[in-house]
Amino acid sequence: MQVGKAFAACIAGLAVWIGCSVSLSATPRKIHVVGLGTSKRVPYSRIGDPAGAGAGEASLKIRPLVVDGLVKEWTTGESHEVTDRTFVIRRAVRLNDQLPGEKATSARWVWQRGPWLLVDRVSGHVSALKLPDYDPGVSQVSWFRDYAAYCGLTSSGKNLYAVVAQLADRKPVLSKKISAFAAEDRTEPVCAPVQWQREPFRVTFTPSGKDALSFEIVPGSAVLVEDSDDSADVAASKTN
Repeated sequence: MQVGKAFAACIAGLAVWIGCSVSLSATPRKIHVVGLGTSKRVPYSRIGDPAGAGAGEASLKIRPLVVDGLVKEWTTGESHEVTDRTFVIRRAVRLNDQLPGEKATSARWVWQRGPWLLVDRVSGHVSALKLPDYDPGVSQVSWFRDYAAYCGLTSSGKNLYAVVAQLADRKPVLSKKISAFAAEDRTEPVCAPVQWQREPFRVTFTPSGKDALSFEIVPGSAVLVEDSDDSADVAASKTN
């Protein structure tokens, strides 16, 4: 009799465990809503952004990056779809331009072009990209797949490089010196937009006042890691 009762208790416990497991697995996943809001223009000049403002540029078009109804970042320029769930876009930064000792009533804020952002619609995660030898005042990034091509500037600011970076790789796929660089002699822009070619896989750089330079790239497999967390495996995306 005791054995029968123990067996019945075990069966009842197992049923409760199975029921809990089913209940947990049936818990609806959180849906993240990621999108770009309505654009607006803000005052912008070389005084506010010595590295990034173009000659005669008086305003900057910005849009909010909205995640789950909240403004996560401000962005500028066009976005680029890397995969069906991941895209990149450039950040716009609002910087405090107030000098020490200035009265709080005379607070000054200026807009600057910032780094590129990698946005995952599924997890809602936003991260800043660290592109090798990227300079916000010199580098105009041309995207293709998960590759970024641009004219880069070394940390010393003395050499201009042709750079191709792949998002998941710390080392650039291509890094070739173009020429010495003198900031005081620079033209606007330093390089024309980089041109991509699919077959053969090739990229062409055209520095201002110099002949075009073409390089064939050995394509690597897509190695961009797109993590999904336990609370988000479904996403909705909208762009105004």
